[in-house]
Amino acid sequence: MIDQQTFIDPESRDWLQLDFLPGVKLMALAEPIAGGSIHRVRLSSGTIIPVHTHPADEYVFVLSGTVDTGGRRCETGAFWKTPAGVRQGPHVALTDVELYTVRLGPMGSFGE
Repeated sequence: MIDQQTFIDPESRDWLQLDFLPGVKLMALAEPIAGGSIHRVRLSSGTIIPVHTHPADEYVFVLSGTVDTGGRRCETGAFWKTPAGVRQGPHVALTDVELYTVRLGPMGSFGE
């Protein structure tokens, strides 16, 4: 257990390119609970993340850009929550987008 504050500078971490989702990059920030994640996500303009579910609740905040998610346009400052097992997406990056995402459990196998 860490008994002090920790900091992550934006330039201190590498972005992970997801092979199965072209145009998507992740920067892991923390694991708040076993299997969970807090991360930054970058979507290149035109990127589409297909409809999918996760076995854990997920919270998303749009840091910059515009993304259409399930037919709803979300711009900088928008926030949404998707409960575990609920279908979400598709997520379509209308511009370059950066998201802040918190998942309270494992991602699970990606897909519907």
